[in-house]
Amino acid sequence: MIPGLQVQDRLLVEKVSLRRRSPRRGEIVVFNTPYSFNSALNLKSGQRSLPCFVVNLPFMNWMGLTNPSCDAWIKRVVAVGGDQVSINPRGEVSVNGQRLKEPYVTQYCSVNERGMGPCNSLIATVPSDHVLVLGDNRSNSTDGRIWGFLPEKEILGRALWRFWPFDRFGSLIP
Repeated sequence: MIPGLQVQDRLLVEKVSLRRRSPRRGEIVVFNTPYSFNSALNLKSGQRSLPCFVVNLPFMNWMGLTNPSCDAWIKRVVAVGGDQVSINPRGEVSVNGQRLKEPYVTQYCSVNERGMGPCNSLIATVPSDHVLVLGDNRSNSTDGRIWGFLPEKEILGRALWRFWPFDRFGSLIP
């Protein structure tokens, strides 16, 4: 999500409204890592050696005890259930035949003279009760182009406001 969000940013994440409604295109959502719900990735991370509540205690990181299936990720919703989505090699998105206006994306993927690039392309229909999330830095983002659609039940909340650092204070609502 860099440069829109930085590593040290502190965000207000609202967790109630998405229990009553589905996420909308453009919203920034926080969700359980794909390592926790994608069976192909979960096999790579192995069995959980320690429960997540233990691994996430503040001093455990200092001791080197981590588990990728216990992390939370943050990405932007670009398509919702039922949408026909197309992503070209540059990482540009079209939904239901209309190109999305994404002023927050500043880093698209480079392509060569044959139109080939390092980013994964995608043409698919988003299943119901799922969304497609992408990072704003399309050239360097591990997102739905790689691990697929995000089940809505894995979403923890939506990012509303950045409160730190003060010079970047403000709303994250599109």
